Amino acid sequence: MRSRFSAFALGLAPYLLASWHPSTRPAELDLDDGTVWRRLQIVDTVAGGADDAEGVVEFRASYRAPEGAGLLHERSRFTRVDGRWVYVDGDILG
Repeated sequence: MRSRFSAFALGLAPYLLASWHPSTRPAELDLDDGTVWRRLQIVDTVAGGADDAEGVVEFRASYRAPEGAGLLHERSRFTRVDGRWVYVDGDILG
């Protein structure tokens, strides 16, 4: 999760696509240059340890966009593919 947040902050679309599960990965990713990702807070985790095949991360990510400050609150699912954690999908929380 932290590496994907850093990739969003740095605009590294190739890394984000490579760390996305093939079944849910978009064909391309157009990142908004006007959004500055500022802070990541991990709220909760379920599983995702060294011996787990799946895990869940709930996070809050603060950002600043041309429209002003914002907060993304998501509960994301991850799974291992060839030993690497990849993002599957997530639910946006209120």
